[in-house]
Amino acid sequence: MLKRTFDIIFSFLGLLLLTPFIIIISIIIKAGSTGPAFYIQSRVGRNNKDFGLYKFRSMKKESDRSGLLTVGDRDPRITGAGYYLRKYKLDEIPQLLNVFKGDMSFVGPRPEVRKYVVLYSEEQMKVLNVRPGITDPASIKYRNENELLAGAENPEKYYVNEIMPDKIRINLEYLNDRSFFSDVKIILKTLKALVK
Repeated sequence: MLKRTFDIIFSFLGLLLLTPFIIIISIIIKAGSTGPAFYIQSRVGRNNKDFGLYKFRSMKKESDRSGLLTVGDRDPRITGAGYYLRKYKLDEIPQLLNVFKGDMSFVGPRPEVRKYVVLYSEEQMKVLNVRPGITDPASIKYRNENELLAGAENPEKYYVNEIMPDKIRINLEYLNDRSFFSDVKIILKTLKALVK
């Protein structure tokens, strides 16, 4: 209950305070490339149910048709503004709306696309017992995931066989020992990582 109350209050305050910033970013995105300012992608949430995850659009229109993984910061599908949005994680700001609605929490296993969730084992499916989050311990460890994929001979295979299982393992450990105060620590670690 405390976690959900925290999510509602701070996501509302975040949306309220960042509204001018959101408007400015939206204008920059629209001015720099064709397509909407926001991108809604289907992700798998709590209890294995799909929901629409909100982001600022950082890629060229319909780029997801050529693959769901982003390989490196200079993926040719990424727009000029998108490069900076991704670099500073500003593309994630609209997810405050997901948190306010209850699709997500500030802290929880990052939601995955259905394409990869179907590969989960029964044990790995336990990460879907809670609301997904904007950040989690695995996101902090793999904050340079795009660079790791860029250096892989087969990015898709490397993600499925190496990165994804390790991220799930980390999040299962988080679920076994999570608390409101551990969530606050993760938020602070995330902010520290962003500043660095």
